[in-house]
Amino acid sequence: MGYHFVKKYPIKIKIFQPNPQEIIEKMYFPIEVNKDAVVEKVWRIGGENGWYFGTKLWKIRGLLDQLIGGIGFRKGRISATELKKGDPIDFWKVCQADKGEGILELEAEMNLPGKVFLEWKIGSNELVQTVRFYPEGKWGRYYWKIVKPVHRWIFLNMGKEIAKG
Repeated sequence: MGYHFVKKYPIKIKIFQPNPQEIIEKMYFPIEVNKDAVVEKVWRIGGENGWYFGTKLWKIRGLLDQLIGGIGFRKGRISATELKKGDPIDFWKVCQADKGEGILELEAEMNLPGKVFLEWKIGSNELVQTVRFYPEGKWGRYYWKIVKPVHRWIFLNMGKEIAKG
């Protein structure tokens, strides 16, 4: 577990590997305004709003995905403010969207050596951002080790921006 600091508030990062086929990285961010503002920000992610941090890097990843036969960064959402299960958000698909509970879960649709899920749970004073990766074989584990530093930097800063509301 590592700690990072935003102003005077610690951001906790916990990494779990319950088994070789599952890697979980949770980041805990203090909410800087109120829960409703953070929920609204999460519900507007992607499409024209971008990803709040590293949007150009997301687009580059989409281009690479397209070059290897994936869907690429399809730039878009069905609605700018509403989400439901199955909706596309750039190269992600909504798995769960419960605005009242403050839970949004996405599944990556890009070509990867495994499956990736990105989830936000918004509590009254904390945003929990979780990345779950299910690597496929040794290539999946190598992929995770290679991209882990960049992904951690992007997800950490994206979470910080979201927590600002």
